[in-house]
Amino acid sequence: RSSDLDAWAVRYFVSQGFELFCAQSFSKNFGLYNERVGNLTIVGKDSENVQRVLSQLEKIVRTTWSNPPSQGARIVATTLNSPELFCEWKDNVKTMADRVLLMRAQLKARLEALKTPGTWDHIVDQIGMFSFTGLNPKQVEYLIKEKHIYLMASGRINMCGLTTKNLDYVATSICEAATNIQ
Repeated sequence: RSSDLDAWAVRYFVSQGFELFCAQSFSKNFGLYNERVGNLTIVGKDSENVQRVLSQLEKIVRTTWSNPPSQGARIVATTLNSPELFCEWKDNVKTMADRVLLMRAQLKARLEALKTPGTWDHIVDQIGMFSFTGLNPKQVEYLIKEKHIYLMASGRINMCGLTTKNLDYVATSICEAATNIQ
């Protein structure tokens, strides 16, 4: 995927004259989890409307926090405003996104090769760092307690934790859970 593809829907709605809020987090794509860096873009039909919204948001922000940390915001601003750093950042994000897609495809292929019960198309149909596995809470508990594979009780797993070195172990363990635990 690309940032242009990710931005397509927002750009389309703006081009159609919609007024909108667009919230964006930089936690994952900048690795700034503890900084809580993001932005809220407001698109209005006229500057007077935007100013009215801004005055209300300023009141909300002031009561929520008065002095948010600025280090993460400075890192993001520096990166996005430097053509060289921006290009490097986009390349890094693409590398990571491609790796996640590859891990998804390889996990699906291994689960199918092991004849793991169920269908596994949803693993490659989803995008992002996390994937819903479709495993039930008992199967998840088995993976955590017996196999030391850690995922959410809902069956959501972080695809970034998969590597070429642990993929066979994870796939075999998921197969065991899906086959033996109901």
